[in-house]
Amino acid sequence: MDNIAVTWWMWVILGLVLLAGEVLTPGGFFIFFFGAGAVVVGLLKMAGLTTTLPVDGLIFLTISVAGLVFFRKPLQDRFHKLTPDIPVDLLQGEIALAQEALPAGSIGKVELRGTTWNAQNMGPEPLALAQRCRVERVEGLTLFVRALDGTPEPERTH
Repeated sequence: MDNIAVTWWMWVILGLVLLAGEVLTPGGFFIFFFGAGAVVVGLLKMAGLTTTLPVDGLIFLTISVAGLVFFRKPLQDRFHKLTPDIPVDLLQGEIALAQEALPAGSIGKVELRGTTWNAQNMGPEPLALAQRCRVERVEGLTLFVRALDGTPEPERTH
């Protein structure tokens, strides 16, 4: 075990790879703490505060497990608060804008609350581009809409 020389930059690279892995994989802050632990060990080694692999490993595991135990849940809660869920049943009765012409009974796209949705025109009259329509019901990710009036929305200037 004494023949293995692990330098500070190896720990930092391992930490960065683990942090990138956290970004690229779905999950809930598991790999993040191991990446942070590796980066901290790399910085401690660079500063000359640790010199042996067993001590490095112990510090790595201590920081990683402590972070996982004490900080995972608060971080998850904080990030889930940043993306509020909009109950789709509250979309019924809302006014959307057709993003394309929608003949009666056809499927296309509408904009509602700044998001583009799949929509089916369930009314007898076609929807023109930018025409306002009312959401009658929601099934999954599809809005069922009906023309509200015959006037398209004015063009927006940004």
